[in-house]
Amino acid sequence: MDGFPISWVRSQFPSLAQEFDGHPVLFLDAPGGTQVPRQVIDAISGYLLKCNANNHGLFRTSRKTDEVIEHAHRDMASLLGCRADEIVFGANMTTLTFAMSRVIARGLKSGDEIVVTTLDHDGNVAPWRALEERGIVVRTVDIHTEDCTLDMADLERQMTSRTRLVAAGYASNAVGTINDVATVVKMAHAAGALAFVDAVHYAPHGPIDVAALDCDFLVCSPYKFFAPHMGVLYAKRDLLASLTPYKVRPALNEGWDRWETGTQNHEALAGLIAAIGYIEELGAQVHPGDHAKRHLLLNALEAIRGYERALITRMIAGLREIPGLTFYGISDPARFRSRTPTVSIRLANQTPQQTAEYLGARGIFVWDGNFYALGLTERLGVEASGGLLRIGLVHYNTGEEVERLLDELRQAARC
Repeated sequence: MDGFPISWVRSQFPSLAQEFDGHPVLFLDAPGGTQVPRQVIDAISGYLLKCNANNHGLFRTSRKTDEVIEHAHRDMASLLGCRADEIVFGANMTTLTFAMSRVIARGLKSGDEIVVTTLDHDGNVAPWRALEERGIVVRTVDIHTEDCTLDMADLERQMTSRTRLVAAGYASNAVGTINDVATVVKMAHAAGALAFVDAVHYAPHGPIDVAALDCDFLVCSPYKFFAPHMGVLYAKRDLLASLTPYKVRPALNEGWDRWETGTQNHEALAGLIAAIGYIEELGAQVHPGDHAKRHLLLNALEAIRGYERALITRMIAGLREIPGLTFYGISDPARFRSRTPTVSIRLANQTPQQTAEYLGARGIFVWDGNFYALGLTERLGVEASGGLLRIGLVHYNTGEEVERLLDELRQAARC
């Protein structure tokens, strides 16, 4: 953790100073949505105060809104390593995936196949399963239950000459597993299929380079990386040009306008710009000599990855010493490059909801349930008994907070 500017980082997030019932709040709920830095709050209020208008108008506030939209596309492209016209904004990842699944289905016929995984959030499963009513066959890749990793041999078995698309997550939002998405994409392309990657959970924890990954589509949610609630879709430029969107007739038929249905959440776009600016500023903190935006973003995310790995190493070591605790996912420190700092557990003789309530009463905020990773909790055999207790760290958490969590879990395990 040496060298990471944690004091500066925490000073950027005003919500971290909250208290609950006399306890400092410990935010370990990041996989469901992170806290936001001050500049995001200021950007949203600033937009509503000075720029609030619909776009494409011939007056100042509308033109300012056009600038915000263009700026947001450029900045998001810098974060993902693509072109601005390959970025599409929407309400959230699930809505964008449902929309794109319907568009892709226009080119499919009965008997064509789509491959999904047991490890994924249902937002990258249900939109493809919905196509079964059109005669599309959906195949599901299994996992290794002992460490909650994707069974790559089963992925190969599920691929056939009729495979048209493979939908897989970059990382599991429930247990933190980072998939070998580069190999998944290569396998999809080798079969002549498209690759659709859900990077919602991975995005706050490490750099993404869609060009190097060569995926056809990638979705993420800015509210998981310090921005407001909205969704982002990346798609290769030629694919966006070749596909026919569902749109209203007056909407422009070029660029992102043909895909971004209705009026966008412009104040959220202003907040997104500020969130990416925060990541860029963090990059300058860890590498002061660099000035290129993409480099600064990569520097920040590499520093985040290293800092979070130290946190999760400390946390998992402590969790595994608690009597009666069942741990789900990768627990070997030698393999921590293949996980995010998100873990799921259960304590003996209590449900995840009971543990979450115990921690919540002490100002420690965690999630319980299935987190929409329904296929995973069913496969692990825990769905009927309340699912999992999920603990999610990000780079504004500290080693001291990890120790506080471990102390409370030890107490909870004795109850």
